[in-house]
Amino acid sequence: MISIKQKAQQIVKKIQEEFQGNSDIIVRQIKKNKQEIFLVFIDEIVNQEEINLNIITPLHNYKSKKTLTLEDIKNRAVSLCNIQILQEKEIKEKLLKGFALLFVDNDNRALGFNVLSFQGRSIEEPPSSTVISGPREGFNESIKTNVALIRRRIVTEKLKIEDLTVGVRTQTAIKLLYITDLVDKKVVEEVRSKIKNINIDGVLDSYYIGTLLENKPNSIFRQVGTCEKPDIASAKMLEGRVLILVDGSPIALTVPFILYEDFQSANDYYSEPHRATTLRVLRIISLVLSVYLPGLYMSLQLYHYKVLPLKFLVTIVNTTQNLPLNPFLEIFFIIILFDILFEASIRMPKYLGIAVSIVGALILGDTAVKAGLVSPPGVMIVAMSAITIYIIPNQSSQISTLRFIFAFLGGVLGSHGIILGSMFVIGYLANFDSFNTPYLAPYAPYVLKDQKDGVFKDNVLSMTTRPESFSVLDKVRQKNINENSLNKKLNKNKK
Repeated sequence: MISIKQKAQQIVKKIQEEFQGNSDIIVRQIKKNKQEIFLVFIDEIVNQEEINLNIITPLHNYKSKKTLTLEDIKNRAVSLCNIQILQEKEIKEKLLKGFALLFVDNDNRALGFNVLSFQGRSIEEPPSSTVISGPREGFNESIKTNVALIRRRIVTEKLKIEDLTVGVRTQTAIKLLYITDLVDKKVVEEVRSKIKNINIDGVLDSYYIGTLLENKPNSIFRQVGTCEKPDIASAKMLEGRVLILVDGSPIALTVPFILYEDFQSANDYYSEPHRATTLRVLRIISLVLSVYLPGLYMSLQLYHYKVLPLKFLVTIVNTTQNLPLNPFLEIFFIIILFDILFEASIRMPKYLGIAVSIVGALILGDTAVKAGLVSPPGVMIVAMSAITIYIIPNQSSQISTLRFIFAFLGGVLGSHGIILGSMFVIGYLANFDSFNTPYLAPYAPYVLKDQKDGVFKDNVLSMTTRPESFSVLDKVRQKNINENSLNKKLNKNKK
């Protein structure tokens, strides 16, 4: 522990001993009226221009014949806004977080100036949340910037922001954001308690916090929502959810979370209701195709081929009769091949990744078919399943896992295995919850009022209440406007 109940020179010496071997610890000595003042900061994480202009220069220019105290410097000498008088236990932590520390003789405290600065990424549209119309701003790795983006949209004193710190070595800043007259206090307390009880070496991304908040961390289904856009995050807060921001991560977390959130898109709320409804139905169809298609193809080919139309059956027989692999091994071989190509295209440099995609999709796939290793229907089935996975990007890992499971069940047990597997998954999810919120709401349980923003999206004027799938203090979102009375009023004003 750093002790500052000594002369400033001895205090600084102890700091240098504790940080021995760190070349970025800068110590600046300032003499004022025969008094020694020491300024200590970490070079790479502070704004040196701000230190020179707002700390060192004002100290040199300040005229006083008496010995300066921390209060004198804070209130009269320097021109920064964010200044704190720090106690002994706070010194090391604040130094590591980008504060410049000022020490004077005969004082058991230090003066801390928040001059943190680092080169961050600009505000850009997130790659996985692009929109045709609507805001294109996305979160970045700076927690201050992310809070400002939320403040810009929710302009009310009811917006509460709590500061927490997690990570023994990383001391990662976390902020809880919620609207006090909307959110359920029990949810806030549960989230706060879980975060405070996290005892981990370091937190480098919001994924760590999301995993540690889950009641069933070993489940393949996630229980915490994610978003990359401030407009989406603000909309969820206005519905009564808690938002969690983690410093260094552009992914915000939201709770409570229901599965159907991932079937919604930002574009749905910036387009006509009928278009949004069409796209949501398309996403549900894509989910069914991505999960069931390979398993269903194998079960029909191996066990239920009599169900297939004759012409389609003849086509399958003609393309698969000389293959060295049976349908079960063929489909799994193609799935694994597609996954290998996908991983390679992601991790290779950008332009090489494009080349790998072309080679894999056109040359390798075509060659494998012509060589008689796989059949064209098998390639088409797996390709369609792989493409439809990414129509719901937030569920891509879960859908990929379910696709493997149902492909195995379809290949081993046929349609009976697919039906039994579906019953198990639906029953499991029906008994699932996220912060006391049913995971399959608003369909299990069936919440009639929430259907206005379900598969069929209604217009904004009809959504007069907040979701009833989870607990909210204020249910009224907007007052119901009587269209006839509004028209009468407008006509009267025209006259």
